[in-house]
Amino acid sequence: MNREEILSAFKDGRIDLEETLSQIDQSYYHDVGHTTLDLDRESRTGAPEVVFGSGKTAEQVMEIVEVLLEKNVNTLVTRLDEEKYSALSASLPEYAAYTPNSQLLRIKVKEIELTKSFVAVVSAGTSDHNIAEEAALTAEFFGSETVQISDVGVAGLHRLLARIDEIRKAKVIVVVAGMEGALPSVVGGLVKSPVIAVPSSVGYGASFDGVAALLGMLTSCASGISVVNIDNGFGAGYLANMINQI
Repeated sequence: MNREEILSAFKDGRIDLEETLSQIDQSYYHDVGHTTLDLDRESRTGAPEVVFGSGKTAEQVMEIVEVLLEKNVNTLVTRLDEEKYSALSASLPEYAAYTPNSQLLRIKVKEIELTKSFVAVVSAGTSDHNIAEEAALTAEFFGSETVQISDVGVAGLHRLLARIDEIRKAKVIVVVAGMEGALPSVVGGLVKSPVIAVPSSVGYGASFDGVAALLGMLTSCASGISVVNIDNGFGAGYLANMINQI
């Protein structure tokens, strides 16, 4: 029952005060032992709690997912590797969707109408595709139409310029790049939409697993750029959807 139904049941005498308080508490959170799920997050923020799969066992992930599905919550699990997915796949509903490249598990129990405006997810190279896909699928999961534009890094600038008219139509742009991380600065100087830069851990030794790209993006001379953490496609997709919904 939701909180209104609980209070109605108390008013009608179907449940006592102690049970009413207990059920109201459970409508805000659910303790599964290893995890306390925030069931009220969607009403506060517009999006339900997301499950971070890394560091959890397949059994723990499944116990969390079962609670969320019981509560009729659209469920997104990030950083779920193929081994864990294989261990729990037989217990998932048939409409669950898993993408191994982005390591995302998406379970939609209720459909969300996509926005008319769209998010462009632009990636520098093929090696950045898994992070770009994580961003795009996350934005779509929460209700944004997305367009992915791949392999348009600054080493071949003509590739970006060939797609720039399409990119300019986006309400918000996610740009994923490794190496020296120059692509968001270039895109930021060509568009009027906000740019969310995602440094990827792709690159040779002195890229320091994405630190060089992160610092380059943070010190960009192009205005209108925000930066998320290294390889944080989820965070970029989530933020892009929030901006796109405004």
